[in-house]
Amino acid sequence: MGEIYTNNYVIVAIFLFLGVLLPVATVSIIGPMLRPKKPTAEKQTTYESGNIPVGDSWVRFNVKYYIFALLFVIFDVETLFLYPWAVAYKELGLFALVEMVIFICLLVVGLIYAWRKKVLEWN
Repeated sequence: MGEIYTNNYVIVAIFLFLGVLLPVATVSIIGPMLRPKKPTAEKQTTYESGNIPVGDSWVRFNVKYYIFALLFVIFDVETLFLYPWAVAYKELGLFALVEMVIFICLLVVGLIYAWRKKVLEWN
C-alpha cells in the first residue's frame, strides 16, 4: 500500500518540476532565440499614438482607481462561481444551498465594507 502513495508523490514531484522548468526554459532560453533583436532609437521611445512623448512616462495615479479595479475583479470572479452552482443546483441539495447562502453573505459583507470605506465613490 505504501508503494502506491510513493508513486503518487513521485508523479506530483515530476509535474511540479515540469511546471517550473518549462516556463523558466521558455522565458530564458527559447524566448531570446525566437524574438527579433533589432532595437532602434524609435523603438526605445515611449509610444503615445505616434506623437512625440511629452513629460515623464511614470505618472502617479490615485490608488482608488486600483482598489476600484480590484474590487470589480473580485466581485466579477465571485459571480462566476454562482453559474456552476446554478447549473447543478438540483443534484447538489440543501447543503450546497446553505453553502451558497453563506458565500453570498460574505460577498455582501465585503460590499458593505467597501461601501462604508467609500472605495466605490468615483471622484
